Formats: sequence, structure tokens, C-alpha cells
Amino acid sequence: MKILALIPARIGSKAVPKKNIRKVSGKPLIVYSIQHALASNYIDRVVVSTDSEEIAEIALTHGAEVPFLRPKELSEDDSLDIDFHRHAIEWLRDKENYLPDAVINLRPTTPVRDPAVLDEAIQLFSCHPELDSMRAVRPANKTPYKMWRLRDNGLIYPLFDRFEKHNEPYNLPRQLLPDIVVQDGYFDITRTTTILKKHSTTGSVVMPFLVLGEEIDIDVESDMEKAERLL
Repeated sequence: MKILALIPARIGSKAVPKKNIRKVSGKPLIVYSIQHALASNYIDRVVVSTDSEEIAEIALTHGAEVPFLRPKELSEDDSLDIDFHRHAIEWLRDKENYLPDAVINLRPTTPVRDPAVLDEAIQLFSCHPELDSMRAVRPANKTPYKMWRLRDNGLIYPLFDRFEKHNEPYNLPRQLLPDIVVQDGYFDITRTTTILKKHSTTGSVVMPFLVLGEEIDIDVESDMEKAERLL
């Protein structure tokens, strides 16, 4: 399979300004994901999708490709993953006649990865042509069956009001509730046909890939300190 590593790195970030190029343990944050991809035995190309000339220069210096700049309208706070995935694939297809079989999404906000784990996931994904995607997950430390949403009137209502034959699952013992995993920023792999034909980075046939160890997904300033410690 031809596997394209796509590293999304827009310049805008409110909670941690310019976080994708903030230095962590002496390197710009994005460099870690570039190095993870370059160390893989199965990744065909490493492309950074960014709207920033500054990020592009750093990415090029550290061995990634930046064949285009992402349009500003696809780089907003509310822009979706599918937007930059489709843009990258269609650009490479139309401008370079290059079409990968699948895309592995490596977010810069997860600077702690093992390239051998990425290779294991890619190998497993390659053995299952029926899959639309594979998603890194980890065991959830809380069950959503006991979670509630706030109403505008100050009251709350449950996320789930039924589980199988049980009403009010939020009142059930934990042992009767299903095991839950939560998606992790370690990686996502999506088949190109799923992106282009189903307009989704997930699809309907999704395999989990369990990752263990301490989680890091930089979202706020305190996460930068955690990343320093883990690295």
C-alpha cells in the first residue's frame, strides 16, 4: 500500500499561541511528528498541511514535504479534518498524479509516539481491505453512560437514557455497562476511497488499535509541561 502521512499544522491556536512550532525539549513541536513519520518503514510520503509560511519552512528543514499551502478557509477553528484531507489528496492527485491508498493522520499535538507502533498499525490495516479506517484508542477512565448534559434552563439530561434492555443506565452498576474506549491522537488511518467517496475520515467500518502508556495531546499550556516531562 502507498501510505501518505499527513501532518496538519495551522498557525492559529488560541489556548497555546503558535503551539505547533513552540519548542518542546529543544525542538519545534511539529518536528516530532515529522520524525515519527520519516522513521516508519511503510510510510511513502510525509506531507505537512499548513496555512503558514513559517511552519512550512520549519517542516521543509526537517525533511517533510510542503507542496502547497492550505487555504485560509480550511484552517479556521471550526474547520474539519475531512476538509484538509480532501484538499491534500485532491491537490496531489491533480497536480502530481499521486494518489495514496490510505492516509495516516499524525497530529503535531501528540509528540510522543513509537514509529514501530505506527508500522504495526499500518501492517494490520493493510491486512484488512474491508476497513474504511483504523483509529487509535485507549480505555476510557469514565463511562459516558453516567454522563449528563446541561440544559439552558439549568437542568440536566443524560447522554444515554437506555442501554440494551435497561432503562436509566446512569443508575446501573458499572459491571453491567459496556467497556468503553476513547479515541486518541496517536494516529488515524483512513482509506483514500473513504475520504473521496464517502466524504469521511472515519467511514462505517472502523477497527480500533489499542495504545497504552500515558496520554499526551497538547491543548492547553499545562500540556506543554507534561510533554516536556514525557519526552
